[in-house]
Amino acid sequence: MKIDIIGDIHGCLTELKELTLKLGYQWENGIPIHPEDRVLGFLGDLTDRGPASLNVIEIVWQLVLKEKKAYYTPGNHCNKLYRFFLGNKVQIAHGLETTVAEYQSLYKQEQQSIRKKFTELYEKAPLYLQLDNKNLVIAHAGIKQEFIGQSHAKVKEFVLYGDITGKKHPDGSPIRRDWAKEYHGETCIVYGHTPVHEPRIINNTYNIDTGAVFGGKLTALRYPEIELISVKSTMPYVEEKFKEFD
Repeated sequence: MKIDIIGDIHGCLTELKELTLKLGYQWENGIPIHPEDRVLGFLGDLTDRGPASLNVIEIVWQLVLKEKKAYYTPGNHCNKLYRFFLGNKVQIAHGLETTVAEYQSLYKQEQQSIRKKFTELYEKAPLYLQLDNKNLVIAHAGIKQEFIGQSHAKVKEFVLYGDITGKKHPDGSPIRRDWAKEYHGETCIVYGHTPVHEPRIINNTYNIDTGAVFGGKLTALRYPEIELISVKSTMPYVEEKFKEFD
């Protein structure tokens, strides 16, 4: 299997286009298709904070469900948007407000269309992806070795939010344990969720969230080549959003 896994997009459509072109995809009919049958993998957090969240949803929905040319697994921002679209009470903050503003600017018919597409995309998505005869796992915030193959509530929390401790940083963001340091499995795990300046490679795990929406880069990991390709972000740089590990 040949797959190009892309980190947290967060509505950064310009960067998505630039990165996929760099990876050899051709944009015809508004979506990126590779001439040599490579596919894309999206590891969640398609929306929020960036300028074109709804466009990104349209593209991923079409690639995954219509063309069957991509894989998608949700992130915590996807989960929150899904709950918003269901009519659940969610806090419209931490980036969701930008997606909601885009949504509310649409005509009713367009609102129904995008809500239906995203709901379908989310409901049909696995909690995390096991690909290439289970040699590859794509999980939004990562996954512990003992959780691979399971899907109970603890796994869902881990995959969406990481190894949270229940405590918070001064800025209100959750304190997370460094699960990748303890991982010693043979399965290659590709994840995002925690923005880092450069892709973080440790113990056969790859964090490819390089903070596109915070002025960093949008990064892809080409598999099985294990080659990292990035493009610079057009967004304003926000240093404090990047988390460094020991």
